[in-house]
Amino acid sequence: MKKLTPPKPTDTELTILRVLWKLGPSTVRTVHEEMNLSQETGYTTVLKMLQIMTEKGLVKRDESERSHVYEPAFSEQRVQRQLLGHLVDRAFGGSAQKLVMQALSTKKASAKELAEIRKFLDEMEKGPR
Repeated sequence: MKKLTPPKPTDTELTILRVLWKLGPSTVRTVHEEMNLSQETGYTTVLKMLQIMTEKGLVKRDESERSHVYEPAFSEQRVQRQLLGHLVDRAFGGSAQKLVMQALSTKKASAKELAEIRKFLDEMEKGPR
């Protein structure tokens, strides 16, 4: 069976997905309230976006209750990997090294983040066990 590839979300759709990944399955009202903490967004805009995202297959809608509940159709990690793959191909000619070098030169990583990166690289060098 072929693995389903997540549709590429727009910036607004990604904002909504981040809310759903953070809060879990949520109503339109809950998503709207969370989004308004950082940027004023209309309730009907959030509703319409969730309807579009349902049609695109980005979210699933549970219609068993009076207030529909939405949840992501794909994990945060899966969507991030897909978006990163597109970025590496388009902006860095497929070079993971160029991506990492630019990422680390653009935003200073904390000592903890650098330690985690080193650990990850060490594990990658060892290969599968």
